[in-house]
Amino acid sequence: MSVTSQDILKNSRLLHTMIRVKDLDLSLKFYTELLGMNLLRKNDYPTGKFTLAFVGYGDEENHTVIELTHNWDQDDPYEHGDGFGHIAISVEDAYKVCEKLSIEGVKIPRPAGPMKGGTRVIAFIEDPDGYKIELIQRS
Repeated sequence: MSVTSQDILKNSRLLHTMIRVKDLDLSLKFYTELLGMNLLRKNDYPTGKFTLAFVGYGDEENHTVIELTHNWDQDDPYEHGDGFGHIAISVEDAYKVCEKLSIEGVKIPRPAGPMKGGTRVIAFIEDPDGYKIELIQRS
């Protein structure tokens, strides 16, 4: 009997998504204060001149989180390229979340409303580095 990838990876799970951020303090404020995530851990690596901060809605053992990587010598904004799409977060009420984030000055390129060709309510916001975040209203 041959071993398949599914056999080998059956207990695997998605751990985190990493994004590079220019201003770590501003990004931490955005993800923790505005989006309600928790700062799970933060470590400086002086010899590598970078800091890693992990944020999320639950512990890393049971939830997928976001790794914010801050390279100390980065002066220019990062290029996002055309391969990265967005991060998605489920929310109870996308309209209320957008209203609150708008007051805080968060860029909302696509306000809350039904998705094109469907009924599910979605919105798109941007973090301080311009990464797109889709808010998907739970049904």
